[in-house]
Amino acid sequence: MGNCSSGEKAEGMCFGSSPHKSLHRYGRTSKKIKGTVVLMKKNALDWTDLGASFVDRVYELLGRGVSLQLISSLRGDQANGNRGTLGKPAYLENWNAKISVMDGDDSFNVTFDWDESVGIPGAFLIRNHHHSQLYLKTVTLEDVPGHGPVHFVCSSWVYPAHRYKHDRVFFANKTYLPSDTPEPLRYYREQELNDLRGTGSGMLKEWDRVYDYAYYNNLGLPDKGPEYRRPVLGGSEQYPYPRRGRTGRPPTKSDPNTESRLPLLSLDFYVPSDERFDKVKMSDFLAYALKSVGQLLLPEIASIFDKTPNEFDTFQDVLNLYKGGIRLPNGINHKEIRACIPGEFLKELARSDGERFLKYPKPDVIKADESAWRTDEEFAREMVAGVNPVVIRCLQEFPPASKLDPMAYGNQTSLMTREQLEKNMNGLIVDQVLSYTEFVSP
Repeated sequence: MGNCSSGEKAEGMCFGSSPHKSLHRYGRTSKKIKGTVVLMKKNALDWTDLGASFVDRVYELLGRGVSLQLISSLRGDQANGNRGTLGKPAYLENWNAKISVMDGDDSFNVTFDWDESVGIPGAFLIRNHHHSQLYLKTVTLEDVPGHGPVHFVCSSWVYPAHRYKHDRVFFANKTYLPSDTPEPLRYYREQELNDLRGTGSGMLKEWDRVYDYAYYNNLGLPDKGPEYRRPVLGGSEQYPYPRRGRTGRPPTKSDPNTESRLPLLSLDFYVPSDERFDKVKMSDFLAYALKSVGQLLLPEIASIFDKTPNEFDTFQDVLNLYKGGIRLPNGINHKEIRACIPGEFLKELARSDGERFLKYPKPDVIKADESAWRTDEEFAREMVAGVNPVVIRCLQEFPPASKLDPMAYGNQTSLMTREQLEKNMNGLIVDQVLSYTEFVSP
């Protein structure tokens, strides 16, 4: 799919296996429309994948480039099910002239042949005949006859054309209600929606864009033995929920109702390509993972020589997790050097804030004072900012009395005295503040 000779490419006849008919077959006059395409080539973390870039250049020399084809939003092709009339394919220009070693955006020019009589383009098809995927950011048409500039916000990975059952389509930056969608674009909208829904069967691959759901049938490992079986969560009266993203992995050997699982440290699980971590987030994620391994390794080695390896004997053992290590410099010169480091992965390992290498970062609460966590003020702050602050309620009687059954839970009445409170109440007395709605107690 996607192969064409140089002659076919020059005449705009290379359509892969697409059944779409194009504008130039009808012998209409056309006008040149200039466009700008902004994209990002395949990358490995923060670096352009040089191997993939080289192969793509070879494909470009062989006449297998990246083509775009405009779709009219006003005039349909009666011979093609009233789908929007297509223009001639246009190819990205001077792909091989741009050399980008560092990962970043590349801008390419493209020139379309477009007939004014078919109206304003409302979408376009793209076919990537290269070997590797690319991240398409925006496409801008500079001067559309009778309209002016038209902008397409794409923000999507486009894999090689043979990976898709249908050509990728992107729509202009204009929203419609379903009932108001122009008739020439309706078919492409519905096709795009069906592609995103998927068929509900088959194993999903990296290039798929399916947003489908499945039950939690991957919690057990029945191949290891009966004791590792787990029930399916979802789809039954007892467990109607939750749902998870469908991956379509094959079932286990011993239980066809249980989906097989990936190895523990594998990151090769299916996520729609446009939902995966971007390069910066993935770099941070892997850098933090590497740092976490180092932070865990030193205490584990030290515990080998400890009489109680699985326990903290003193509070000092806890504080030692944050002390020592290698203090990274945080001077001006170091910041200037770090600014020259291209990758977020390396930048995270070479922090400029004085963090100690191979040591856990010190919590904010004990940065200034290692005993701050013991204070009543900090305890109160943690209660208010805690995971369940709704347990705090207005104090209505003193001493506070519990409603729990004393036969089951014992006497839960507070032993706090008035004297203990009033010395910290700035001259007020307990009976006076009981009428204040602001006075609360956990």
